[in-house]
Amino acid sequence: MLRQVTDPAADNRWARSIAPVFHRILDRIDEGLEEGAIEGVLPDGVRRLLGGRRDGPVAHVTIVRWRALRRLIIGGSIGWYEAWVDGDWTSPDPVPIFDLFMRNRATLGELGRAKPGARLGVRLIHAMRHNGRRNARRNVAAHYDLGNDFYEAWLDPTLTYSSAIFAQGDTLEVAQQRKIDAVLDRVNVPPDGTLLEIGCGWGALAEAAGKRGIGVRAITLASEQQRHVVARTSGLPVAVSLTDYRDVRGMYDAVASIEMVEAVGERYWAEYVKAIARALKPGGRAAIQFIKIADDIWSGYRANVDFIQAYVFPGGMLIHEPQFRALAEAEGLTWQDRHAFGLDYAETLLQWRLNFDKAVADGRLPPRFDGRFVNLWRYYLMYCEGGFRGGGIDVVQITLVKGR
Repeated sequence: MLRQVTDPAADNRWARSIAPVFHRILDRIDEGLEEGAIEGVLPDGVRRLLGGRRDGPVAHVTIVRWRALRRLIIGGSIGWYEAWVDGDWTSPDPVPIFDLFMRNRATLGELGRAKPGARLGVRLIHAMRHNGRRNARRNVAAHYDLGNDFYEAWLDPTLTYSSAIFAQGDTLEVAQQRKIDAVLDRVNVPPDGTLLEIGCGWGALAEAAGKRGIGVRAITLASEQQRHVVARTSGLPVAVSLTDYRDVRGMYDAVASIEMVEAVGERYWAEYVKAIARALKPGGRAAIQFIKIADDIWSGYRANVDFIQAYVFPGGMLIHEPQFRALAEAEGLTWQDRHAFGLDYAETLLQWRLNFDKAVADGRLPPRFDGRFVNLWRYYLMYCEGGFRGGGIDVVQITLVKGR
């Protein structure tokens, strides 16, 4: 802990005495910024430019208290978020900071990850949130059952909570429909065919498939989502239930699963792909959209607990694509037509944040959510946007084809 002092003069003397320690941390960040720059204002009044050797994002950051850097070094992304909540650092736009740390991840190394021995309690809690059958519903409810009124306030009219695919001039709604059409085109189900959707969200894809005459079995673990999908797809050949993917029975012409596997966890990836293989008829096709972590930071990511896992998605884990692909191929599923579109996700997140900020300004968020919750979600949207812009995370669509 930082030393507590009550005398302002003594406080200033102490701050000056420890400043060189934190300037050395900043020296390390400066060395690691090969692209872009940070223009910083420090507690001792010094202005520093870190990086600036090659083009890239420029972040403007004010370090209000030196402990912001201590929290970053010791606690990684969790410590940096908690420092922001406590006002230890500020920025008019934090997205470039997150972009820079991802963009320069190779040269910054483990600088932004929690140190060994730190956050033992957080790692223990994360381990206990594994996605076995009992925990899975609880973990999903913690995020997706915040209330349909919450998500309706800032998602687009399709109520789609996954990356869109943009073309020039697209609105978010049009780009989301483009993504849904891309998924349905991948599986190419005939009008009298059947589709299993694993993790149906609020029903945009199920509705679109049902309007094509496809018989849809949609599953979710979020009761709020189920309630919405039932009403949304009334009169269409769509059945929706609260069902774990491991408990699906029957065979289908196709499977679709959009950004659901991130809620599965590495421990259960094999069960997830087995469930897909089991559900597909011979020759059937599965369209999967997933968020992946860059291969070069996979080992550090899996050994740690990041801000999102701790505060936003209990039990969540991004995909290590080589490992996930190997598991799918071991089940006889051929991996085809890979399409990565991470910058489209960055744009999606930006549009969500703008919608979110407008909902806050207009007083349209449900009153049960306080300012701390609102700030958490705004930070989460910015954090993710920066990750996609910096290339440390990506979103991918692939088609899995079962042998005949």
